[in-house]
Amino acid sequence: MGFGSYDESEQENQQLDMNDGDDAVDADGGTHEGSVEFDNGASNDELLNRLEEIKDD
Repeated sequence: MGFGSYDESEQENQQLDMNDGDDAVDADGGTHEGSVEFDNGASNDELLNRLEEIKDD
């Protein structure tokens, strides 16, 4: 077989077992109860002006 070739017979009967929970992601396992604050130090007008500058570039 050359580079990039494959055996099509191997592709015909592939199945994905979606019921196997061992590799599943636990979406609720990382629940965070708290607060997050972010202060960028710029006013809304400064941010809007900067956005306009970026758009003009």
